[in-house]
This record gives sequence, C-alpha cells and structure tokens, in this order.
Amino acid sequence: MRHFLAIAVFCLSLLPQVSFAQEAFNHTSAKQAILMDYDTGMVLFAKNADEKMPTSSMSKTMTMYVVFQALKQGRIQLDTELQVSEKAWKKGGSKMFVEVNDRVSVDDLIQGVIVQSGNDATIVLAEGLSGTEEGFADAMNASAAELGMTSSNFMNASGWPDPDHYSTARDLATLAHHLISDFPEYYHYYSEQEFTYNNIKQPNRNPLLYRNIGADGIKTGHTEAGGYGLMASGARNGRRVILVVNGLEDEKARAQEGARLLEWGLSGFENVNLFAAGELVGEAQVAMGKKEVVSLTVQEDVAITIPKTVKNDLKVEIVYEGPVVAPIRKGTEIATLKINVPRVSEFEVPLYAGEDIEALGFFASTVEKIKHKLGN
Repeated sequence: MRHFLAIAVFCLSLLPQVSFAQEAFNHTSAKQAILMDYDTGMVLFAKNADEKMPTSSMSKTMTMYVVFQALKQGRIQLDTELQVSEKAWKKGGSKMFVEVNDRVSVDDLIQGVIVQSGNDATIVLAEGLSGTEEGFADAMNASAAELGMTSSNFMNASGWPDPDHYSTARDLATLAHHLISDFPEYYHYYSEQEFTYNNIKQPNRNPLLYRNIGADGIKTGHTEAGGYGLMASGARNGRRVILVVNGLEDEKARAQEGARLLEWGLSGFENVNLFAAGELVGEAQVAMGKKEVVSLTVQEDVAITIPKTVKNDLKVEIVYEGPVVAPIRKGTEIATLKINVPRVSEFEVPLYAGEDIEALGFFASTVEKIKHKLGN
C-alpha cells in the first residue's frame, strides 16, 4: 500500500530543479538561456535550455577545462613554453597576436584565451597538448562526456563555426559549474579585465566584469549562426549563480540581458538548508518487525533555493510502499521526500532507514500474520 505522510516544515516558497519564473522575469530576448544556483544546482530560469546551438567562443571554456586538467595532472606547468605553428599564427577571428615559431608560456596562453579570446592561443595549446587540434577536440569531447554534457560535440578548440560543433545552455552551465568547483586555483584568470601581449593591450570581452554586480567570469561568444552569447558567473553574500545566454542580437543586448538576469539571480533568491546529512526526517510503518516504525533520514544535506518575493506554502510529504517488511537494514532506501509548491514541479529526495529493524521470531510473526488477515 502506498503511504503519504504530510510534514509541516515551514511556510515559504521553493524553487525545485525546474524552471521558475516570476512575472517580471519570465522572459528573455535570448534564444537560449539558463540561470542556476551554484550550491543547490537548482535552475532558477530556463528557456530552450536543451536546444542544440552553436557555441562560438564559449567553447573555449571547455578548451580551458582540458588545459586545467593537464596542469593539475602535471603534464604541463604554467611556465611551460609551447611553440606557435603556422596554422595557429594564420588563424582568423579574435587574436592574441602570437608570432609563428615563437615559444609562449602556458600562463600567457591561458590569458590570451580567457581575456583576449585568442583563437591563435587555443590552437597553440591544443597542438602543444595533443599534437593536433583534431586530437585535442577528441580530448574535449571525452571530458564533456565525463561531466555529463550529453548534448555537446566539439570539433575544434576555438569554437570556430562548424555544423558538427554545438552544445546546449544546460550543458554549458554544467561545464561552468565544474570549471569553478574543479579548478578554483585557476578561476581567477576569468576576472582579469585586461592583458597585454606583444605590446598589444586588450580588454576582457565580458561586459559584466565592469558593472560592479559581483560578476567574475566567464566567457563571451559570437557567430553569425548562433548570435551573441555569454557564459557568466557571479557571487554575492555567500551565494553564487551561473548564467548562460545565447542568440542575442548584438553586444548591447548581451550586456543588458546578462546583467539583468545575473542581478536577479543574485538578489532575488536565497538558499535554505532543510536537513543535514543523517538528520531524522520522519518515520515509516514496519510490518513483521520488532519495532512498529523505522526512522527515515537523508544521506546528504538537503538545501533549496527560494525566491524572496513569493510566499506560498511549502508542501512536504513522505511517500513509500508500506508497511515496510522487516528485516530492514540501516541505509536501505525505502521512501521519498517530496517537496512541492503550487504551479512548480516536485523536488524529490530519497530517504533511507536510519536504523536496523530485526524481524519478529517465528511465533510472533505468525501471530502478526493472523492479526493482519483478521484485520482484512
């Protein structure tokens, strides 16, 4: 029999792992967009987030993820010098302005990619690590698969237009989250506002870095097919959010939409810790056991992101098939905690037995079975 146990926790609104939109923010001129909380992973807003799209220079974030992996693994060092090939030197589009046959440090190349968006710098790194840009693209795809980016494919290191080179807003948000969490020691590069190489000073192309709203990354992009895009992140008062937008009509629209959505994500929500790992959440009925109920706990901290301006009642219930028949071993998943807000889909958390429950002996269990049959 399916059991539903209502739990009164407190009255507030929550944002589960689905799109949420307040009336003033339920739109964007971007063709694809996603806004998510970094700590809870909850999606605060989404529009066509799973639609495949050209990723332009935002692809360089995956390039840097692979480079940071190589640094962490000790395959290269920041002072390692890589040679500039003719292919890298000739590459069009945005440039770091490296010279053919020069040797450039990995540290300079990283800044050339992140700050200056240099297509030439991406090829130098790709060839230095994998021999060829094509081989490096294979490494990018392997890393994307490991990160769970199921709707992405990379054909080159720069994001140069190619019909088989694509991703989604959701995948890029996943990448941004891993970039920040996996390589905090290198994330500072993304907040650098300018970089000079070969006596040419270039500003960071991320417009949000200059708006004093807490933005500290990540990468802009533009192609004719994909429009103007931006991967961004910012932190304020202990919270961090990640934003991806694409398909905007020009640089001004990218800057305005990026700033508006990032500001909303940082100021319009707060995080609430509902339960700590191991905390008792409720109980489930037990059959044929030496105790009539078993305690239910969560194995990980349960935190949610809530919009500040919405005050609906938070509905919480425990759902399980029961009564649960003993013996029950501690740590066995036996129930689900469902958290629901009207007009928003459910957020579910698995619940586990918080203790061992031994089965009744033969005589006692026989009596229990008879009682059960008579009760029916």
